[in-house]
Amino acid sequence: MSIDPMVIIYVAIFGGILLLVEALYLLVFGRSIRLGSRMNRRLEMLDKKNADRTEVIDRLRKEATQHTKSTAIPFYSLLAEKAEKAQIAFSPVMLILVMVLLATVGYLALTIFTAAPLAVRVGVASVMGVGAVWFWVSNKAKKRFSLIEEQLPDAIDLIVRGLRVGHPFVHALSSAAKEIPDPLGTELGLIADEAAYGRDMGEALMAFAERMDMQDLRFLAVSVTIQAQSGGNLAEILDGLSKVVRARFKLFRRVKAITAEAKWSGMFLSGFPIVAMLLISVVKPDYYDEVKETAYFIPTALVVFTFLVINVLYMRKMVNIQV
Repeated sequence: MSIDPMVIIYVAIFGGILLLVEALYLLVFGRSIRLGSRMNRRLEMLDKKNADRTEVIDRLRKEATQHTKSTAIPFYSLLAEKAEKAQIAFSPVMLILVMVLLATVGYLALTIFTAAPLAVRVGVASVMGVGAVWFWVSNKAKKRFSLIEEQLPDAIDLIVRGLRVGHPFVHALSSAAKEIPDPLGTELGLIADEAAYGRDMGEALMAFAERMDMQDLRFLAVSVTIQAQSGGNLAEILDGLSKVVRARFKLFRRVKAITAEAKWSGMFLSGFPIVAMLLISVVKPDYYDEVKETAYFIPTALVVFTFLVINVLYMRKMVNIQV
């Protein structure tokens, strides 16, 4: 039992397709679309010559909501929520075209490097195209969520400083948006622009919180809404909120550090049997020859695989501590 070179070729093609997605994204939108840029994308768009603030707002708002408005597209609803959290600048139609393009590239690569039947090439290429976009969007959403979660306490602190020197909330929010890099800087700037054009601030903040599905942002939106309706010292309210958010973030990191050893142990225990099987297949390809033709080999292999999957799921459940 030896490792089929075709498996390595399939993995290499899929990895190349993943890299191609990122390359296309950067080629179309440039380096300014990357997370963590020193200058947020909204300011770069406004800094261009003859830039119209209204057009910039419309473009950013469209990018922020275009994916959930396209859930009627067959199968796209499975990707729409993650694409909106990641705020993929590709439109839904463009994202689908990217899937088709990647599937075509995968099909050509399979045709060149393998002798698989036509049906297999078409099926595998389609799965690679859709799967590559899915993994890429999921990774973007996870990174963006983590960055916003990390930037939020600093942004609230900047807003509090602006309020304490006498600025109104909209101006304090706009000033904070200029100091915070992406992804949060552009989002706060868009909210400030929408409020300047007449949208309710609490409504804009809550829409952002629901779009990201982030509890800390909901706290911010509720605090601003309650203060607008009943009054009070918003600076003191947000200062307390900043401390709570920072404490929660610190607790999340502490839990993550405490459970890191258990997670790696679980990954090792789950992956060791597979790695051992592959190493045995490489070192001694005929190791399983005496048993693989028996009637019990496939059922036993399926049982072992099932137990491995159960082990992975149970390990993840054990270390997934809710705070």
